[in-house]
Amino acid sequence: MPGLRLLKVGDGWDLVRTSAETGLLALAHLRGIGASIGPVLYDGPNERLYYAIATGTADRWNDLPVRHLSTNSWLVAPGVERLDDWFGGWCELPDDDTLTDTDTLRTALQHPYVTGAQEEARSDAGL
Repeated sequence: MPGLRLLKVGDGWDLVRTSAETGLLALAHLRGIGASIGPVLYDGPNERLYYAIATGTADRWNDLPVRHLSTNSWLVAPGVERLDDWFGGWCELPDDDTLTDTDTLRTALQHPYVTGAQEEARSDAGL
């Protein structure tokens, strides 16, 4: 597909993958507090968000509903110009060396604003 690149994860940066619902709520929180945010990619077909973070943090994610991706992982990423309703695209552009701070992201993912909305959605769905 034109405009897509295959990026090797684990070489200077890792990824935290969340559901789109959780990831977008956390992103809103991060923006609201003025946090420094690295690249964030929205994967529309799979309804996931990917946050670029520093390497070496795998042990910090075990108790959260996320997946840490590092060495031997690859990311199919669009060019910064590509954004559409079906595919998704960049919520935060990869335009410098900024990565999302792992502790700040963990705090956002555990914030009552994020977890409360998840619980409400599950309740509304009868789960």
